[in-house]
Amino acid sequence: MLQTFKTFPEMLRAFPTEQSAIDHLTAVRWANGKFCPLCGNADEKRIGTLAGTNTHKCYVCRKRFSIKVGTIFQDTKLPLRTWYAAIWLITNHPKGIASTTLATDLGITQKSAWHVLHRLRHASRTPSFNAPLGGDAPVEADETFVGGLEKNKHADKRLKNNGGTGGKTIVMGLLERGGELRAGVIDNVQAGSLQDVVRHHVEPGSTLYTDDAYGYRGLAKDFDHHTVQHKAKRYVDGEAHTQSIEGVWALLKRQIIGIHHWVSPKHLDAYVSEMTFRYNRREMPKGERVNDLLSQVEGPLPYKVLIA
Repeated sequence: MLQTFKTFPEMLRAFPTEQSAIDHLTAVRWANGKFCPLCGNADEKRIGTLAGTNTHKCYVCRKRFSIKVGTIFQDTKLPLRTWYAAIWLITNHPKGIASTTLATDLGITQKSAWHVLHRLRHASRTPSFNAPLGGDAPVEADETFVGGLEKNKHADKRLKNNGGTGGKTIVMGLLERGGELRAGVIDNVQAGSLQDVVRHHVEPGSTLYTDDAYGYRGLAKDFDHHTVQHKAKRYVDGEAHTQSIEGVWALLKRQIIGIHHWVSPKHLDAYVSEMTFRYNRREMPKGERVNDLLSQVEGPLPYKVLIA
């Protein structure tokens, strides 16, 4: 049975036992009908449950499985009730939660907490089939650079040829005003990279606002493209500005600096996905955010894959 709740204490009361947490995951995952995570069989008549257990059997591939198989919970040794508490914390703290804090709150090791959080970030990634941004609403596009200053590094670790990025990792974002945010790590700020992202995510003909970076030149043939002259210290020109997406970057950097203190380039995209998930659900009631994340937990993330 699918449970709903508005506060953290309500959620704890909704799952008094581990079985109630398993039943809830089953209700969320099979909301649109039963399926086998091993072979893809979606014929409910050919999927059974072994009496008195939480084990299911597919009569197509003849294999047994639990409701956790094929999800971020696969092979976990932690109770689902502990996972639900972690989901509440990561989805409802505006800047996320550090693995050291989560470990203390849940009574688990920091290594386990770090893996839990990365599995949840894996689940929070934006589905690739989302509708394009834009249409009637304008879209702001911008990029930011994440990482420490070269001058603060030891001399033997400073980059001599950094391609103009200062040795930082580049994150690009697209924000539909009043709508959805898309953001992720990109390799460079060359025109090909920036414009490919815009064309992939924004509906042709939409109003597009960017700064005057060289990489955005040439988009006018596909979009109603307006720029603001940041190089000339102009930041607003009527409706044309990128202040909304720049507010997102401020939120991301407060999350990194204030909560995590440092994020490796390897995992930065996962932290961006986490921030994007929360941002896009900022108007959603807190309990619904938990169930929303539970609805997209497909895809395991083994520890060996995470650290490879």
